[in-house]
Amino acid sequence: MNLQHFLADDQLNKAQILDLITLARDIKQQPENYSQALDGKSVAMIFEKPSLRTHVSFDIGINKLGGHALYLGQQNGKLGERERVSDYAKNLSCYADAIVARVFSNNSIEQLAQHGSVPVINALCDLYHPCQALADFVTLAENFSDLSKIKLAYIGDANNVSNSLMLMAAIVGVDFTLVCPVGHGPDGQMYNKAMSFSAASGTKLSLTHDIAELGQQDAIYTDTWISMGDNTNVADVLATFKPYQVNHQVMAKAGASIVMHCQPAHLEEEITTELFDSEMSVAFQSAENRMWAQNAVLVTLLAD
Repeated sequence: MNLQHFLADDQLNKAQILDLITLARDIKQQPENYSQALDGKSVAMIFEKPSLRTHVSFDIGINKLGGHALYLGQQNGKLGERERVSDYAKNLSCYADAIVARVFSNNSIEQLAQHGSVPVINALCDLYHPCQALADFVTLAENFSDLSKIKLAYIGDANNVSNSLMLMAAIVGVDFTLVCPVGHGPDGQMYNKAMSFSAASGTKLSLTHDIAELGQQDAIYTDTWISMGDNTNVADVLATFKPYQVNHQVMAKAGASIVMHCQPAHLEEEITTELFDSEMSVAFQSAENRMWAQNAVLVTLLAD
């Protein structure tokens, strides 16, 4: 597979995504076959934002592949402040075989890829969360026999996670419905991009502000209404989003069999505790699949 970086879902084609899903599932089922895949390789991990799943899944995942992970945390400050992002990228490229970056701005990701000489993996930015989306599609592939027949809905605040899910669904060929309050929908440019992919793949992409228009779905996805570092008035957010809570009633009406969440979950806000803790929830399956999906990306990018 010809893959130089893993920056954004819209830079991948259908074959590349499906190959990564297949590889992730194979690494998960037969990890011993990949235990030396990154032997002698070192990966620099830049974290501007706090992290549990991303940090642990990359660190332990790289170790399972026989590689070495180096954590560069918030003590180094925001990229571009202490020194130029271009210099940061060039310096890291002198030592590391790949760069993983969890950052505030997509511009930082693009600069790291532009000025570095090693593969760059976007572990989250303001526009995309491709590692999460890939893990979620691995999870969908484990729960449904045919990805092309799945109907997936995202309910809540349009953000980097919904952007990546929407784009990946459109590229792979999964019907996708986005249900957001007025004023909290996707960026127009991002939505139009997804529409063009959807038209090419022959799938349906829907956007509505009315949760009553959700329709039949196989899987429903939600995320926190208040993003990390967001200074929005909490009371206002809760009042706006209350009708968009995902609960057993929403699941039953849509006929959905699984509920998805990228975590951390704000229980009794975007999702009820009862549903999150139920057998319908695949949140922890997706959390585990973060490691296997990311390992598939690393193996693909760093394969000799």
